[in-house]
Amino acid sequence: MSLKADDTTRLSWPNRFGPLMNGHAAPEDAQGLPTEWDEATGRNVAWKIPLEGFGHSAPIIGQGKIWLTAANAEGTRQWILCLDERTGKTIHQKLLFENVDPEPLGNKINTYASPSCYLERDALYVHFGTYGTARLNPQTAEVVWQRRDIECRHFRGPGSSPVVYGNAVVLTFDGIDRQFLIALDKQTGETLWRTPRSTDYGDLDQDGKPKADGDYRKAYSTPGIIEVKGRPQLISVGSRAAFAYDPTTGAEIWTITHDDYNAAAMPLFYRDLAIINTGSANANMVAVRLDETTRGNVDKTHVVWNRDRRNSDLSNPLLHDDRVYMITNNGVATCLNAATGEEVWTFRIGGTFVASPVCANGLIYFFNEEGETTVIKAGDTYEEVAKNKLAEGMRASPAIADGALFLRTFGHLYKIAAKPGE
Repeated sequence: MSLKADDTTRLSWPNRFGPLMNGHAAPEDAQGLPTEWDEATGRNVAWKIPLEGFGHSAPIIGQGKIWLTAANAEGTRQWILCLDERTGKTIHQKLLFENVDPEPLGNKINTYASPSCYLERDALYVHFGTYGTARLNPQTAEVVWQRRDIECRHFRGPGSSPVVYGNAVVLTFDGIDRQFLIALDKQTGETLWRTPRSTDYGDLDQDGKPKADGDYRKAYSTPGIIEVKGRPQLISVGSRAAFAYDPTTGAEIWTITHDDYNAAAMPLFYRDLAIINTGSANANMVAVRLDETTRGNVDKTHVVWNRDRRNSDLSNPLLHDDRVYMITNNGVATCLNAATGEEVWTFRIGGTFVASPVCANGLIYFFNEEGETTVIKAGDTYEEVAKNKLAEGMRASPAIADGALFLRTFGHLYKIAAKPGE
C-alpha cells in the first residue's frame, strides 16, 4: 500500500499512544490493516530493517516519516533516527546527546532510549529523561532548542514520554531523589512551571532516609489530559499516589493514594471516570469519578471501583466501547466492564508482555517479547482472530499508519502491510 498524496501532511501516530492518545488508529490508517503475516514466506511483510543501538521508544509517524530514538548500551550516546515511511530508507540519523558517566540501568528491561517522541506539524519533541530534551524541526532534523539541566536520578533508566498541551511540553520525572512535573515553552524551551509531587511515600528508615535508596519512589508513567466541566486536567500516576494538575499552571487539583510503585500506564478516560493503573506486579485498577467536586484527597469520596488483583503492570490497558482490555506481564488477557470494573472474561495467551496493545477495525493486537502477535475481536467473549510470529520479540509499543503496522523489535523495525495481489 502506498502513501496517498495528502498523507505527507497527516500525523498518523504522533505520540506513543496514537492520534487520540488512546491506542486506537484513525479509520483512514486502519483501512486494510493485515491481521496475518508470515516472516518466513514474506507474506504481508513489506520490509524489515536493522536498527543500530537499543531503545524501546515507539515509532512516531507523520508527514511520510518515521521517528525513533536509540542509544548505545552504555548510555553515552543518544540519537534520533528518521526513516521514510514507504521504503524504510534512512532520511536522518542525528546524534543528539553524549553523556560522560550515565547512571547504570540496573536492570535488563529498560534502555537509555525508552521515552517516545511527540510530533506536531512543525515540531518534534525528543526526550531522554534527565539526559536531555530537544525540539527538532521535523523537516530538517535541526535542533531548535535543547535542555540538559533538568536533573533527576532515574536509577532504573527513564521511561515517561512527553505530552503537549497548548504552548507547553509537559515532562514527568519520578526518580529516586526528585519527583516532579515540569512544563517547557514549546517555542523556547524555557520553564513555564514546575510542580513537585506532594506524596507522603512513607518509606523513611530510622535515620530518616528513603529505604532502598528511594527505589520505591520511582515511576515511568505518561500523563493523560481530559476536560472536566470545561476545564483541562492533566492526570499523572506516580509512586504511591496519582494526581490531577492544571496543565496551564501546574497547580495540583486532586490526589488519590495507593500502595504501589513503578507506575507505567497512562490513565484511561471513560464517561466521567479516570481509570488508573497503579503500577508494579501487584497493581490496582482504580476508577475515580471526575466532576466539579473532585478536589483535594479523594481516597474516600470519589472511588467508583477498585480491582486489586490480576491487572497489567507495564503494558498499557486499552479502552474500547464500554470495555477495558489489558494483559499482564505473564500473558493473561482480561476484559473488564469499564463502568463497574467487573470481569467480563479472562484468557491466558502466554508469553511476556511489556508493549502496549493497539486497536483497529474492532480488533485488538497484543505483542509479546517472544515475537508473537495475538489478534482478538473486541467483545464480551474471547475470540482469537489470528496469531503471528516474528523472529524477534518487542518491548516497544507499536504504531499504525496508512494501513500498516510498524513493529520495533529488539533489533529491527518491521512494516507489516498487505502487498498488491496478496
